[in-house]
Amino acid sequence: VRVTDLHDLFAAAEMIASSPTLKGERLAILTNGGGAGVLATDTLADQQGVLATLAPVTLAALNAALPATWSKGNPVDIIGDANADRYARTLETLLADPDSDAVLVINCPTALSSSTEIADAVIRVGIPRRHEKSLITNWLGSEAAAPARKLFSAKGIPTFETPAAAVNGFMQLVRHKRTQDALMRTPPPPDETHPVDRAAANAVIARALAVGRLMLSEPEGKELLAAYGIPVVETRVVFTPDEAAATTVVLLRKCHAVVLKILSDDITHKSDVGGVRLGLETAASVESAAHQMLSNITAKRPKAKLRGFTVSPFIQKPRAHELILGITEDKTFGPLILFGSGGVSVEVTNDTALALPPLDMVLADDLMKQTRVFRLLKGYRDRPPADITAIANALVRLSALAANHPEIREFDINPLLADETGIMALDARVRIADPKVSIRVPMSIRPYPSHLQRAENITGIGELTIRPIRPEDEALYVSFMDRVSMPDRRLRFFTPTAHLNHHFLARLTQIDYAREMAFVALDNASSDLLGVVRYFADPDYRQAESAVLVRSDLKGKGLGWLLMKRLIDYATVEGLSALTGSVLEDNTTMLGMCEKLGFKCKRDRQDRGVWTVRLEIQPNRKP
Repeated sequence: VRVTDLHDLFAAAEMIASSPTLKGERLAILTNGGGAGVLATDTLADQQGVLATLAPVTLAALNAALPATWSKGNPVDIIGDANADRYARTLETLLADPDSDAVLVINCPTALSSSTEIADAVIRVGIPRRHEKSLITNWLGSEAAAPARKLFSAKGIPTFETPAAAVNGFMQLVRHKRTQDALMRTPPPPDETHPVDRAAANAVIARALAVGRLMLSEPEGKELLAAYGIPVVETRVVFTPDEAAATTVVLLRKCHAVVLKILSDDITHKSDVGGVRLGLETAASVESAAHQMLSNITAKRPKAKLRGFTVSPFIQKPRAHELILGITEDKTFGPLILFGSGGVSVEVTNDTALALPPLDMVLADDLMKQTRVFRLLKGYRDRPPADITAIANALVRLSALAANHPEIREFDINPLLADETGIMALDARVRIADPKVSIRVPMSIRPYPSHLQRAENITGIGELTIRPIRPEDEALYVSFMDRVSMPDRRLRFFTPTAHLNHHFLARLTQIDYAREMAFVALDNASSDLLGVVRYFADPDYRQAESAVLVRSDLKGKGLGWLLMKRLIDYATVEGLSALTGSVLEDNTTMLGMCEKLGFKCKRDRQDRGVWTVRLEIQPNRKP
């Protein structure tokens, strides 16, 4: 919370507690002092707030009610001789303005009017409307303003000592709204152009652990990236300078120059010991550079074990940006995803940001925006924008790599070249650990449980997939609900008119897999949503309330039964002790299915039209 003193801290808390949820960010300012209005406007601009542009009908009403010398815009300066009646009429007009979302009322003490009487007028007008629009006050002065502030506090209207503090209070609401909107954004569907080869990545890690190596070689790191669909430069491993020269001859048929690097498990930062040579254009220069490398490294790192060299095409993209992407580990929060400006000067530029995995495209974009280099990636002068979507996709795939392979403790991709044509990883440094010896701190946010996906076949429906719900499934809900009849909607939601707005659907599809679960059934041929089953767990994660809904045209075919069995099996593995639910009395089909599944059904004591169902579960939590 941004505050200037203790009073503002309590005022900000009062602001959040007493104000309605903002529908927008547009602020109207009412003042009897032009200077105070300017101070509030400047503070609003400094914090990237939005000053409302008043509607024509509002301006017309103000022109009719105010002296000709009023400011004719926002801030609405009603002149220093304003009395309680002028404040009341102006505030009533601003509260009715369709193009603003909150009103800040400022009073500068004068000898012409009573600050307390003006406060009474603001309360009289504002209290009936404050649940429609946020109302904030700033009564300037010390002792003179104290009675007015007491009146506002008694009525639950946030009040501040300065215009800047009042705007800060308003921006608390704005930032809260922005955060909530960001959390509920629907991410685009994942890029499935290059499917993840999890088995290939596991094989790379297993080979290293089998011989006790905890640092992967550069080629092995690139194998991991390739398995997860992140573009990498072709890299060939050779063991002698002669082999390096021979490989160069082959590569030079496709490129004009190559890069030679030392290959050693004991040397992770190759540039520090002269283990990297760029732009070698002949086989002879490669062989000579390899001999020189061996000589230099033997002198500088005599104990280092050298395995050979790597030879790669020399990628020249003078307009590309050098980035760093990576995985690191925090002792408290577990794995973190890193993004920032890369290259050999990464420690000097110090332009990186971290985020908790798992990432989607929206969260990856948010991570990138925290860095200075992101502004360069958007393009400038004659330099076109980089392929930001490709970078975000690489971050999402790196996040999946962290989630799927707990053996990985550190992963640096540096540099990752990015320009308008795409991305290319030139180097990879990976440190792993044996999970039998070293247990990684669990991820702070449980990742999408892709391993729970199952293929099914139901007579009369056909082949389908049952998997955990994903945020992007929001797009499937509209057509799904179109094929759920009004009576069936009433049986599920206890009302036939469930509003399919974004907020409602986001709540259904953007779930915390550590606190709740929803399985969807999808038609393999059309990808249509056929049914969904879910539970919401209580705070101590001991029992959960469940519900199921299938398309009305698919009732009686066994889909609801299959979904409920899938949910019960999952709840059993999770260690829940019971599944509960509320079922309308006339939903006989659901009550019958619950009885067959082992639920105990009884009439609700408080609502005779509702039955409560409960299934006791014998926990079978897997390690």
